[in-house]
Amino acid sequence: MENDRTEPGSFRDRQSRVFYRDGGVFRYLSAAAAAEWQALTATRFFKRRMVEGSLVETRAVEGFDPSAAGGYWAAVLRHETIPFISYPYEWTFGMLKDAALLSLDLLDDALNEGMTVKDASAYNVQWLGVQPVFIDIPSFERLKPGAPWAGYLQFCRLFLYPLLLQAYKDVPFQPWLRGQLDGIEPMHFVRLMSLRDWLRPGVMTHVVLHSKLQATYAAQLGDMRRALKVAGFNSNLIRSNVRGLKQLVDGLTLRVTKSEWSDYADQNSYEAADREAKVAFVRTAVQSRRWMRIWDLGCNTGDYARIAAENAEYVVAMDADPLCIERFYLKLRAERHRTILPLVMNLVDASPGLGWQGKERKTLVERGRPDLVLCLALIHHIVLRAHIPLAAFVESLAALGAALVIEFVTKEDPMARRLLQNKQDDDTDYDLPHFEKYLCEFFHIDRRQPLTSGVRTLYFAAPRTSG
Repeated sequence: MENDRTEPGSFRDRQSRVFYRDGGVFRYLSAAAAAEWQALTATRFFKRRMVEGSLVETRAVEGFDPSAAGGYWAAVLRHETIPFISYPYEWTFGMLKDAALLSLDLLDDALNEGMTVKDASAYNVQWLGVQPVFIDIPSFERLKPGAPWAGYLQFCRLFLYPLLLQAYKDVPFQPWLRGQLDGIEPMHFVRLMSLRDWLRPGVMTHVVLHSKLQATYAAQLGDMRRALKVAGFNSNLIRSNVRGLKQLVDGLTLRVTKSEWSDYADQNSYEAADREAKVAFVRTAVQSRRWMRIWDLGCNTGDYARIAAENAEYVVAMDADPLCIERFYLKLRAERHRTILPLVMNLVDASPGLGWQGKERKTLVERGRPDLVLCLALIHHIVLRAHIPLAAFVESLAALGAALVIEFVTKEDPMARRLLQNKQDDDTDYDLPHFEKYLCEFFHIDRRQPLTSGVRTLYFAAPRTSG
């Protein structure tokens, strides 16, 4: 077992431990967790949900010897590998909503067969494309008579309150979840709700009363789960509460209909000929070989991510504009697409390592490097707007170790001029000669194609090998 790599985010769980070996994802189970696993495999919903893909495909490893793992672990499971791990603060409103509904549906299914889900963390859901998949198999356990739903507070903090924050107050939830990995506390969230908001669906029951309950009992008992039980939140109410939450979450909608770049695909500076040339250039690069993972940086509404998916195992499409990603997600969801994962990601402030010692939630790069990067109509935003030095941005792309399709946009381009309005232009090296100089320090240019507008040039480049 000395060659196993343990998943940092699982170290707090004494009943199970995720580890990697030879490209596979495994999980140790304690004797207690192994007993719950046996009960789970006997249910009808477990088999059905695995077949339909909403539960991660999981099998017990035959012939496991507990002594080989120090004697503490009683069994080992092998899980289907998720192509790219993402976090709730990188999702859109629709993604968080669909993940919440899946979590509630699974709990409802479990209750029907005498089981429950002890955890309700949003991190228990991952994605195969736009298919939400529940991955925390040891969360399922047999329901104890009289016990409350232990995950209720966690569900509110990581699912319900972020969704209410955006649906009712039009405040993006992503910074809140990134800033507090355990989610939003009831006593904090209630302060964001006005008296008018108290009349909105769900606020009185799940916010105001929950906050009062927490304030009344938490200090005395030190455990919100026991507080819920003392207050009468017992197993008889779990089913009605879950179904009420499903109705509430399902009825929440996103209020914002327009953002700074949500109409970019229809209102950019490309002539039809340039657009066609760009599509052909990207498609030729994508078709040059089979790619395992492609990143589309600044994907907007995903036109080029779709081209990338034609010849890639998996595409991670990222943009800082949540509404662009939301629209892309909804289109992909309608198509049941499983090879493109859309994420909200500001590359100037990309997701860092978070949690204990910065290892529980990994950085963007640590979760899986690409072997091809699309960086189209993005460089002027990074340099001219965010003031990242041109050389530093090119070097950061080179650090990924991937092939690169990049579009250089000169200051004469209408979109670039828009970014420079009312600003002092200090980027004296932002021009084509300097860009090509920096690019050639790290890459070999395979193809170069100026567009007829004269203000945009496309490059397909391979990383230079050391030595």
